[in-house]
Amino acid sequence: MQTSNLGLIFDFQRFSTHDGDGIRTVIFFKGCPLRCSWCQNPEGISSKQNLIFRKNKCIGCETCLNTCNNGSIIKENNNIKVVLDKTELSESLKLIDVCPTNALVMDSIYYTLDEAMEKVLKDKPFFKYNGGVTLSGGEIFFQINFVIELLKRLKEEGINTAIETSLFTSSHNLNKILPLVDTIFADFKIFDDILHQQYTKVSNKLIKSNLELILNSEHKKKLIVRTPMIPDITTATENIEKISSYIFNLYNDVKYEILNYNPLAIAKYNLVEDLKFCFEKDNPPLHTKEEMQTFYNISEKVGIKNLIKSN
Repeated sequence: MQTSNLGLIFDFQRFSTHDGDGIRTVIFFKGCPLRCSWCQNPEGISSKQNLIFRKNKCIGCETCLNTCNNGSIIKENNNIKVVLDKTELSESLKLIDVCPTNALVMDSIYYTLDEAMEKVLKDKPFFKYNGGVTLSGGEIFFQINFVIELLKRLKEEGINTAIETSLFTSSHNLNKILPLVDTIFADFKIFDDILHQQYTKVSNKLIKSNLELILNSEHKKKLIVRTPMIPDITTATENIEKISSYIFNLYNDVKYEILNYNPLAIAKYNLVEDLKFCFEKDNPPLHTKEEMQTFYNISEKVGIKNLIKSN
């Protein structure tokens, strides 16, 4: 169903001030090739529309259970449970329709380009002070055809564009996108490839290759490399040193952002079937200002001049 004319989107976040300059509308696309054990948007990992169950809205009427014909809704330990691999779209829509409290909803919606632009243009008056639209996910390159067409439409409207990406894509796809964006936020989480595979389930070789492509191109000033400070995973001195040194040697004016850990993502994992958060039992708090300053010092000691510090 995914064509250049349809985009599968799980959220439009309006009036954002954390995903680029000014006031922005952030569009979150479904589908991601990485499986980060601390994923901040687990609802965006699957590339398919899924039925989700919001337990806090359920009144226990069991109408869904009595309506279901294919085993996609079951009762387990007196709790309603959605079985994703048995949930077909037609069945999901039927179950949503009979639920009296909206406890059952789809996690995403297919939009045409016109529909997506209609939502964005409502916010255009707020973009005049360096604001714009940021495409995020998931991973935007999972829906490359739709994303390219959407970026073209945004540029036709004179809207500033940014993307948030893991850069886990082909150089061919990346080269298509680069001329259409004003800012590229690229995650570079773990330098060591073995550890990267352990915590994200993919190699970082393609990511490094694409970083090199951008930082050796005319688009290098658009790039902001990001590393989230995941406790005991990305916070090692060696990891910060190696990432900082690597990108600095590619381009000594590179912009590098060290992000604080976000402990709030754990709340979303209840909505995603068979996915475990790495800190389920003991979720760490935000890093203190002193801890963050230690991370900044490591990077600055290597030579990073354009360091963006987390608020």
